[in-house]
Amino acid sequence: MDSKKTGVLAILGASLMWAIEPVCAKLAYANSDFLQTSAIRAIVVALTALLYVLFTGKGNLKVTKEQLPKLVYIAIAGTIFADLLYFFALTKIAVINAVLIGHMQPIFIILIGFFILKEDKLTKFDYAGILIMITAGVLVTTKTPANLSNMKFGTMGDIYVLLATVAWSTTAIVMRKYLTQLNAGVITFYRYTIASAIFIAYLLLTSSLVLANIYQVLVGIVVGAGTIMYYEGLKRIKAAQVSALELSTPFFAVVFAFLILRELVTVMQISGILLLVVGVFFLSRKEEAYF
Repeated sequence: MDSKKTGVLAILGASLMWAIEPVCAKLAYANSDFLQTSAIRAIVVALTALLYVLFTGKGNLKVTKEQLPKLVYIAIAGTIFADLLYFFALTKIAVINAVLIGHMQPIFIILIGFFILKEDKLTKFDYAGILIMITAGVLVTTKTPANLSNMKFGTMGDIYVLLATVAWSTTAIVMRKYLTQLNAGVITFYRYTIASAIFIAYLLLTSSLVLANIYQVLVGIVVGAGTIMYYEGLKRIKAAQVSALELSTPFFAVVFAFLILRELVTVMQISGILLLVVGVFFLSRKEEAYF
């Protein structure tokens, strides 16, 4: 199988895992909290990544002095901050809200590239895509025409996911810029091992490091598999293609949330999902930049 097909399949597999993750997390909350679940998840992801590194015949976990600070940043920003905030938000909002807002990363990747890294130029397609994706987010978070007319633009839980999304975007940029030469399992292993050490230290101090249910383990396995597939896909296909393929996640999430959690989706939220697809289409277009 050629590199592009492998990349496409890897991102589709990751998208399926991202849709399963919040459902498993919500099921885990039946007799545990978001912090405990996040800690068990991080430990299981690290072990999953270690097994992947060993079984792919690349058991070398060595990284350079230049790569280590980037891995530490990804661990702190991506797992300790963003993942934890996302899991906390899941205690307050529906799965579809969390998943769709989380998939607005392309907006922030483009904006960070333009305003902070000074590497990318914005085109009229970028502006159109950003506007459409923001509109999609408003439709999903407001849910109904009545909420929209009353200017009820979601909840604090939605804002928490938005903050997590910004942090995830920065880690994606760091990975693409500095770590593409590393094995996907190695990146995942360091990201979650560093985070696990912090979680374990905190939970040991509070005497709350316990395995409460099987869903905490399942969410770790799901995230471990998804993260590895995501990093493998990033190495093989373009960022715009990754963003487009990841849009299968909200559709998977709607199905799982309805079948397992009985969460209902409104017409406006479905419209938001469709607009998200249109937004990423525009962001993936290329044309001479205006600035």
